[in-house]
Amino acid sequence: MERRVAVTGLGVISCIGNNVQTFWNSLKGGVCGLDYIAEFEEAGLPVKIAGKIKDFNPEEYGMDKPFIRKQDPFTIFAMASAYQAMKDSGLVVGENIEADRLSTYVSSGIGGFATIQREIMKMVEDPSGQWISPLFVPTMISDMAGGQIAIKYGAQGSCIDIVTACATATHSIGEAYRAVLHGYTDAVITGGTDHCAIPIGAAAFGNARTLARAEDPKYASLPFNANRSGFVMADGSAVLILEEMEHAIARGAHIYAEMVGYGSTCDAYHATAPRPDGSTQARCIREALDQAGFNPDKDVTYINAHGTGTQLNDVAETAAYKLAFGDAAYKIHISSTKSMHGHMFGATGAAEAIAAILALKEGIVPPTINLDSPDPACDLDYTPNKALEAPLTLSLSDSFGFGGHNACIAFRKA
Repeated sequence: MERRVAVTGLGVISCIGNNVQTFWNSLKGGVCGLDYIAEFEEAGLPVKIAGKIKDFNPEEYGMDKPFIRKQDPFTIFAMASAYQAMKDSGLVVGENIEADRLSTYVSSGIGGFATIQREIMKMVEDPSGQWISPLFVPTMISDMAGGQIAIKYGAQGSCIDIVTACATATHSIGEAYRAVLHGYTDAVITGGTDHCAIPIGAAAFGNARTLARAEDPKYASLPFNANRSGFVMADGSAVLILEEMEHAIARGAHIYAEMVGYGSTCDAYHATAPRPDGSTQARCIREALDQAGFNPDKDVTYINAHGTGTQLNDVAETAAYKLAFGDAAYKIHISSTKSMHGHMFGATGAAEAIAAILALKEGIVPPTINLDSPDPACDLDYTPNKALEAPLTLSLSDSFGFGGHNACIAFRKA
């Protein structure tokens, strides 16, 4: 028998806030966290803008100096967002949940990018390899964020790292949902993390012609705008606690929302470009809607869009919404919060899931900022420039990754 799934904890580290309330206030207020990056300019890179984490002290999130020194930033960010989410949820192994009934699905799209760059540079300088750190592999490997979180909180259930590029966190949350839904675990620490806004990341994505080369950081990430020129990379992490509903109610947990749907498909089309007609993306969204019991005549729906600001994605995503919703597509509220926090890669789906949950909870749709010249091919309601109030009953977040990986998750009020 399928069980119900509650969201009982949230945590986030981002360029617009290092806690959930600051993050959410920034989204409602249209605050852009993107800025010039000195090391990009010093390296002579054509890309000069990113979303970097500011005013961040890992020790405030339960980490000590020896641990911090040994970890790549992607793991440190994950530990910080998990610390917030676990504290928020009130789950404690041995007190209100058994160790083998708490799982961890925290993933990274790339892993220890900075560590990989540093250690390879050592190898180039001295091919003998004698200066390569013995901690190189356990520091850079992408499953280490989840592994360290599981160690910290004694979570002895499944610990799984799902890598699907930009859809990483959304797939992680979706698969965690299924694990709770079907009784494999009682609660899951789930989400994503990445630290890619470094020179090699900017060079790699920039040479692939996917990054915006804007000069103004506050007018750089332009989803659904005719002036868009690519996405803006950003660092960060976000974690949610999913918990079996009756378990959460029995211990008196605060419930943010109920997770009610998940869809997953593959474009099977191209390594980096989305399927242009939006058909496979639409099927993914439709799977989540069907499971959520979507009613076009009764539901007031919000979608936190993938909305990267690339030429190909925004048009294909618009087509997908029209296929998935039919005539109701013109009634739904949509926005891309990447216009404010940038593209957080393996973390972005979790950060956007938090935005979707809080939008539902408060009845506020965050805006797509700087949407001053809408692309005629992107003619849906993308909530330009200012947040608006709406009596939302259903919220979704979708993510589409390189390789054609599509994921969509759905929430209702608890």
